[in-house]
Amino acid sequence: MQEVSYRLLAFQNVNEALDEAESQAWQRLLNVMTHELMNSVAPVTSLAGTLKNLLARMKDKTVDPENIVEDLELGIDTIMRRSKGLLSFAETYRNLSKITELNISKVQVSNLFEHISQLMLPLLSQKNIELEVILMDPLMSIDADASLAEQIMINLILNAVEAVKGKPQPHIILSAALNTDKRPIIKVTDNGIGITDEVMDKIFIPFFSTRKNGNGIGLSLCKQIMILHRGNIQVQSVEGEGTCFSLLF
Repeated sequence: MQEVSYRLLAFQNVNEALDEAESQAWQRLLNVMTHELMNSVAPVTSLAGTLKNLLARMKDKTVDPENIVEDLELGIDTIMRRSKGLLSFAETYRNLSKITELNISKVQVSNLFEHISQLMLPLLSQKNIELEVILMDPLMSIDADASLAEQIMINLILNAVEAVKGKPQPHIILSAALNTDKRPIIKVTDNGIGITDEVMDKIFIPFFSTRKNGNGIGLSLCKQIMILHRGNIQVQSVEGEGTCFSLLF
């Protein structure tokens, strides 16, 4: 321009596109894994059941001073139990790929918070956890699938319950407001143990869980649901102080 050279830079946020691509990659992997796992394990479960029935018929007709039949029964029971456990595991993760369509409607955030509070109050009262609800605009609404939005909230609150375990004054906050772009954002905040930087990079990965009995499906499911809503889920955490999950619709 007027014999002066300029360089024009344009920036575009590609986080949503990257999240969607990552989600689709996980879906393809999970579909293959669960299909192969169920096809391989189902015959094992069936055959173990047949063998158990055969042993039961033999037991009354066989002299077995060394309890060999009993040992065989114990071994077959173990095979059946673990193979059924694997089938249940595969079925759980197959549910990740079943949610493909949304029933979008205008959802009042006040109603959403009321339903969640009523549902979770018995558990929170039992564990002496205080639940605080902050809604600046009582008429605020989101365009969402109501049942799936509730499922996200339930998962996040259950995670918060685990996070505040052992805290002297356990506290969970549900809040909603509009961000600077006038988009609705819902937050679930706790004063729990927080999340380490190492764990933070993995929390949305299927199969990953820090809980002893966790299946690693909760946050993966939350992220998938938010991507289907063309939204996003973000997390901020300070180790030892607490965590905040933000749902941007």
